Amino acid sequence: MWASYDGAVVRSELGTLAAHGLDVTRSFCFWPDFVPEPERLDEEVLARFEDFLDAHVELGLGTIPTFVVGHMSGENWDPPWRGGRDLYRDVWLVSQQAWLGAELARRFGRHPAIVGWLVSNEMPLYGGPGATPEITAWARIVVQALRAGGADQPVSLGDGAWGIEVSGVDNGYSLRELAPLVDFVGPHVYPMQDDEVRQALTAAFTCELAGGFDRPVVLEEFGVTSDFASDEHAAGYYRQVLHTTLLAGATGWIAWNNCDYDDLRGQDPYRHHPFEMHFGLTDRTGRPKPQLEVMAEFSRLVRELSAGGWEAVKGEAAIVVPEHFERALPFTSEAYRRDIRDGLLQAYVAAREADLPVALVREQDGLPGEARLYLSPCTKLLSAPGLDRLRELASGGATVYLSYFAGSTANQRGPWITWLDELFGVRHRLRYGLVDPIEDDEVVLDLVEGLGDLEAGTRLRFRVAGEPSARSYLPVDPAGARVIAVDGEGRPAILRHRLGAGETVLCTYPLEHMAARTPGANPEDTWRLYAALASAAGVSRPVRVHDPRVLVGRLRGRETQTVLFVNCSADPVHAVPVLTPAVALEPSGSITLQPFGVAVARSTPTSTPTPEPAPGAGGVRVAASSEGRDAQL
Repeated sequence: MWASYDGAVVRSELGTLAAHGLDVTRSFCFWPDFVPEPERLDEEVLARFEDFLDAHVELGLGTIPTFVVGHMSGENWDPPWRGGRDLYRDVWLVSQQAWLGAELARRFGRHPAIVGWLVSNEMPLYGGPGATPEITAWARIVVQALRAGGADQPVSLGDGAWGIEVSGVDNGYSLRELAPLVDFVGPHVYPMQDDEVRQALTAAFTCELAGGFDRPVVLEEFGVTSDFASDEHAAGYYRQVLHTTLLAGATGWIAWNNCDYDDLRGQDPYRHHPFEMHFGLTDRTGRPKPQLEVMAEFSRLVRELSAGGWEAVKGEAAIVVPEHFERALPFTSEAYRRDIRDGLLQAYVAAREADLPVALVREQDGLPGEARLYLSPCTKLLSAPGLDRLRELASGGATVYLSYFAGSTANQRGPWITWLDELFGVRHRLRYGLVDPIEDDEVVLDLVEGLGDLEAGTRLRFRVAGEPSARSYLPVDPAGARVIAVDGEGRPAILRHRLGAGETVLCTYPLEHMAARTPGANPEDTWRLYAALASAAGVSRPVRVHDPRVLVGRLRGRETQTVLFVNCSADPVHAVPVLTPAVALEPSGSITLQPFGVAVARSTPTSTPTPEPAPGAGGVRVAASSEGRDAQL
């Protein structure tokens, strides 16, 4: 882009984005072009970059420059003078990165087009994994240099938020350590799933995982190449991701990317990764694709919300994130963390299908006590203090649900749930070194006692899947607990136990893991169980529907609430909102949703005052990453 810059093309592309309601781009200071030799910036490239910034101001846009750009679109690109030095550990090379940030901030930090900064583009792919102390030190040095150069705009790393707290894989980019250094967290999300609803909700789930570190979440990269999806399905994916991440708490969105650029077909990396040329919101001629129209629609919604500020309504129901997920504790394996993440995602899907105002809470943070319902899905691993805290929460009036899981491997097979018997009012009948296998292809649970809005006699069905160790149930005898449901053999399957002012609920089958290992599983009946638990726990759901294909979520403003209805299916759906007596919707009545469609309604004020949104909620950017159609990145 900088070697063969065309200001007219840039202005044309930016004009198309602005006309569709986008207000910011993410731009890339390609390291080999900007710094041809150590501590020397290419003045001709800088002049082009300044014109690029000026074009943004002319068209009412801002941009977020990324300055350590050594990775792009399936290939790494070193400046010729790097000489194989380590990007994190070589003091001289770290100083070169810091120098670049400081110099760009000194020259352009006051330019009105610049609204933020990113240190890198997916640095874990360029620098590779490393030790958390070393990567944290590298990040601190480079961010401090940027600030010292005069940059006072928001800063983040551009690392993709792929650290262990989000991915379960320890690459050294710990959000706990890095969040204090930055102003926002920016997930990059490109899921490949085997289930339509999990595919739709993975970005929202990722934003939830990234959102627990006292920093705003900007969905910094998402998108789809037209080589992997038709325009119609790409637009549906955009619509799902934008609205579900809004409900998950994201306050900014940057789509990958601006335009297609087929003219670069003979140039690396596009020569060997040709699908990378077709992520654009416009095609090679500049024609808007349907996904850009979706961005425009979403931009209008965000601007309406921004007028009064907003925050997602969530937290009365909480999914427990075990400490074992975000820490590589001694003599544990990555398989444990992979199982936890898959189970958490599936639980999140079921909770959203049940229209629960759900949030993720971390065991390592002490499990805050605001929720009425705590869901601990497919739980093999909890710490002793975490179990004590769940007991405390139940005794204080909450409902705590846990489903059994022996693990997917034979390593220390079985639940690490000390005090399971006394917490759940049972006597387990496990045998050392063995599991109690599920023999059938389907688990059928019959309620012998009502639970929430599920009446006695209700039947729940679940497809069986998973590894041999995981396809097992927990044999128990009640020892104070009431049996709520039995399996096909008459064995206790769901048990309810009074504990102080609250209660615990135990499921003896790994429902969430079985669904997570089943292609095309959703919707499946776990959402009905979660809905019943929410009703029994008194979780507020003033607007909901009975169709799990439609997800309902709320956004709280100063005077009203906005309700989103998201169709996660490829079918047209006619949904009838179920309202509590104190709530009315505008427009009222039933809602018809197109495949993967979204409907928006406003709820009138309830009988109790609506709390004001959190300070700063509603600061929004809807954007595209800027790539030149005709030139080198």
